[in-house]
Amino acid sequence: MLKRLRHTLFSQSRALAAGLTLLSGKLYAALPTAVAPSNAPKAGDWLTLIKGYAKDAGLVIGLVLAVVAFLWIAWITISKFNEARTGRAEWGEVGLTAVVAAGVMIFISYLLTEASKVI
Repeated sequence: MLKRLRHTLFSQSRALAAGLTLLSGKLYAALPTAVAPSNAPKAGDWLTLIKGYAKDAGLVIGLVLAVVAFLWIAWITISKFNEARTGRAEWGEVGLTAVVAAGVMIFISYLLTEASKVI
C-alpha cells in the first residue's frame, strides 16, 4: 500500500513539474528589463557596464555603512542619556556625547560625498 501511495505521489509531482515547465515560458516573457547603472554606457560596452554597476554597489554599501554608523552613534547617545537619568553619569557628558556624535556624522557625510565624486 505504501509503495502504491508513493508511486501515485511521484507521478503527480512529475505531472506538476511538467505543467510548471510549460508555463514558465510565459513567466520569462513578463520579466522587466534590467535597469542601467547611473552612468549608462553605449550598447555592447560590457566593461563600462560592469564598472557602472560596481560604482552603484559601492555607493549603496557606503550608504548602508553610514546608516549603521548613525544607528550606533544614536544608541551610544541614548545609553548615555539613560545613564544620566539614573545618576551614573552627568548631564554634561550627555551633551558632550551628542556634540561629538553630530560631528562624527557630519564627517561621515563629508567622506561619503567626496567618495561618491571619486568613484
